[in-house]
Amino acid sequence: MSLLDTDRELTRRSWYAATAPRTTAFAPLPAGTHDCDVAVVGGGLAGLSAALELRERGFDVLLLEAQDIGHGASGRNGGQAIYGLACDITTIEDQLGRDAARRVFGMSIEALDLIRERIARFGIDCDWRDGYLGVATGARKARALRDEVELLAARYDHPLRWIEGPDLPGWIASPRYVAAAHDPRSGHLHPLKYTLGLAQAAAALGVRIHEHSAITQLAPTPQGGVHLRTDGGAGVKARHALLAGNVYLGAVAPRVAPNLAARIMPVGTYIVCSEPLGTELAASLIPCGAAVCDNNFVLDYFRTTADHRLLYGGRVSYSTRTPTDLARSMARRMSGTFPQLRGRQVDYAWGGFVDISMSRAPDFGRLADFGDRVYYLQGFSGHGLALTGLAGKLVAEAMAGDASRFDVFARLKHRPFPGGAALRTPALVLGMAYYRLRDML
Repeated sequence: MSLLDTDRELTRRSWYAATAPRTTAFAPLPAGTHDCDVAVVGGGLAGLSAALELRERGFDVLLLEAQDIGHGASGRNGGQAIYGLACDITTIEDQLGRDAARRVFGMSIEALDLIRERIARFGIDCDWRDGYLGVATGARKARALRDEVELLAARYDHPLRWIEGPDLPGWIASPRYVAAAHDPRSGHLHPLKYTLGLAQAAAALGVRIHEHSAITQLAPTPQGGVHLRTDGGAGVKARHALLAGNVYLGAVAPRVAPNLAARIMPVGTYIVCSEPLGTELAASLIPCGAAVCDNNFVLDYFRTTADHRLLYGGRVSYSTRTPTDLARSMARRMSGTFPQLRGRQVDYAWGGFVDISMSRAPDFGRLADFGDRVYYLQGFSGHGLALTGLAGKLVAEAMAGDASRFDVFARLKHRPFPGGAALRTPALVLGMAYYRLRDML
């Protein structure tokens, strides 16, 4: 089964899809040749954010999505908007120095503020709620979490509230955790509602959006622009293009930028949603109302929903194969964290693919073969709900003439996954098995 076939199968039992009906459809790109200032490839959060920001700067923007808006990770993720990056901030320090790392961390906080700003400005009803709780499952993990809290306060002026001992049940009613750190700036939302809201806002501003318009060709033009062709035979001539499709770019990325495609891997991540628990029980699980995530390498993450369910993510697949008996195994993980939910049913089970980089740092840049007229955004590594919004803003700034903030990220070095096309997936599976064993021990 291909990645796309597996992906379609994983969308069938999504609580997000069941609670965010699509009221607007965008027609495929009509036949013929279309001109624009910027062609955006990918109708997820990064592409929509860029389209919004570019349009507000006066650009004529055409956005092409191969499936439906929000089809990929943007419409299926855990819904947690968290400070920082998927990698430790010290990874950025090691590459770029402390001053640049402080700048990157500050932009991650800006990304959280940007979500709130867009929700308010465009009237997006997406169940936003403040608060994030990082939790530790044992003494060693608690020491690592405390080290992070102290680092963020000392170097990045970002204090978190440390919680342990008898105070912990007032924040999370689970025997699994021994310590926690709370951040009020982060939060959680319904990602598909948010993505669809951004699409409606972009269309209202004049962005031309076309679904079911997969890109099959991308080439430079003699005039210094970019020419794109869709699977329906339509063509687009643009001054600039943005590739924001991550692992869903299909054959286009390996063909036009093989090194780019080799630097990310698709990782399957899976979520379940319980039956309705009632207001009282749902509120008692996480009394602070925050999104929760542990600090294991192979982690669990969860939150309660607006209709009083528990949404729980925690299994991953590095081989792109969906785990067997997904709903049952995830229900066991959920009741292992919250024994008071033992016997409760799982109503929804779904998943999707995120793009991870070797370092888990984001990979932003330009394609030199296109005279730097083609930008790309990838490698969010499962931490992109907030950062994708900021990334779109940085691309828009760069295309408008100020690349200073975009180039901070573009300076990060990224290595391809080892093993080449044939062996990199087995190598990743073995590597992640090691980390999973380390977490268990």
